[in-house]
Amino acid sequence: MASSIICSETQSRVSSVLNRDVKQYGKKYMFDSNEETCWNSDQGECQWVTLEFPQSVRVSELKVQFQGGFSSKTCKLEGYVKDGDFTVISHFYPEDNNALQSFPIQEAPAVDKLKIMFENSADFFGRIIVYSLDVLGEKAS
Repeated sequence: MASSIICSETQSRVSSVLNRDVKQYGKKYMFDSNEETCWNSDQGECQWVTLEFPQSVRVSELKVQFQGGFSSKTCKLEGYVKDGDFTVISHFYPEDNNALQSFPIQEAPAVDKLKIMFENSADFFGRIIVYSLDVLGEKAS
């Protein structure tokens, strides 16, 4: 059974943080299991999150919880293998609500890094708010 592949050694980056206020809206809040905290992007056309894993992984499911009104209408999951380029693994289409949403990923290749592109925000200014983000899968052998 697939389990979370995000660990303490997983390095994350985000496209932006609202008003550069990382103490209140930083990326760490997507992974803290606290429903009171969140990552809040600044305004902009396309927001993203990257996750770099300590070893190659195979993704089977993506779980994300947005704030309604600040979700993404279309998302793209890209994978990266060392010494290669990002390649598209999957497109997914979240609903604009506050629920934890789950997106199964079919036949994903082994990757060292993931990039989640939030391409089309429900917010007029392009802001994205994520309360929870988890990636399920397994270590690639």
